[in-house]
Amino acid sequence: MRLISIDEYNPKLMQLARPIYDKHRRVLLGTGRTIHPTYLEKLGALDIRYLFVEDAISFGITMEEMVDTPTWMEAIDALKNTYRAVEENQKLPIREIQKQVVTLVDEVAKRKAIFLVPTSSLTENLREYAHAVNVALISLQLAKKLGISQKQLRELAMGCLLHDIGKAIKEETQHHARSGFEYLRKIREVSLLSAHVAYQHHEAIDGSGKPRGLEEKEIHELAQICALGNVYDHAISNNGLPPHEAMEYIMTKSDTWFTAELIGLFVQQVPSYIPGTKVRLNNGRKAIVTKILRNLQRPYIRYLDSEEEVSLGDCHTLLISEVLTS
Repeated sequence: MRLISIDEYNPKLMQLARPIYDKHRRVLLGTGRTIHPTYLEKLGALDIRYLFVEDAISFGITMEEMVDTPTWMEAIDALKNTYRAVEENQKLPIREIQKQVVTLVDEVAKRKAIFLVPTSSLTENLREYAHAVNVALISLQLAKKLGISQKQLRELAMGCLLHDIGKAIKEETQHHARSGFEYLRKIREVSLLSAHVAYQHHEAIDGSGKPRGLEEKEIHELAQICALGNVYDHAISNNGLPPHEAMEYIMTKSDTWFTAELIGLFVQQVPSYIPGTKVRLNNGRKAIVTKILRNLQRPYIRYLDSEEEVSLGDCHTLLISEVLTS
């Protein structure tokens, strides 16, 4: 299995490895299907930009580091219900969100790495909720190495899932982070830490952030993690950057938006090249990334011309020089 741009899809060589959903979470096309050119045009009209496919070169690649589709979609649905409740001035479905918090903490705990599904693989009306889930996943991946308690991990996840809830509050003229905080701090089941994660997710350590222009130690460490997750998911989902370019972009924000220590943690915990990525190596040969075991930045690759599999962690002079899109 591998993730491709919809423009790369070849019906003669590929079939779907994950379902495609419509705006109501109904399956448009199921796993194992090929996509007729007419349907491909319809998917383009829905602005669905990415597909998971199986083809000959990706045979045997499982992408186990990616949360399974039902779990991801269930969390997205919970966020959709939550936003609707806020928009309609109804009671927050807090138990539904708490259930997703526990699930996501467990999902991240059992994986060495987490790969995000770009929100642009969904119809536009689901992307805001998928973004919140992705921010929670990548933030938990970073925070689990800090040695913090399970309670704090759950509080971080809650804050991440609800970090943009201020956007659902009608007739608000202030920054959504502030309005979200003022809403969340009134919810008894939402901790003050979770509320501050949402409040501070647009702050930057150099004071250039919003809404308060906080600096360095004034920003909670877990809010900084949420802020980084927010920027990273926007980079891969909204801006269409491949993970290695999103990594480079995040690194340019060291000591301006984020601390150097947090950037270092990010580099250690988030892979630049996910399984299924076609690459060219510095020896000129084409390959595909197959798996990540010991070193997140030095994956295993399989040569396309010989099917020989090699660990880049064991071949220190062998480097990825280019990501291929065809």
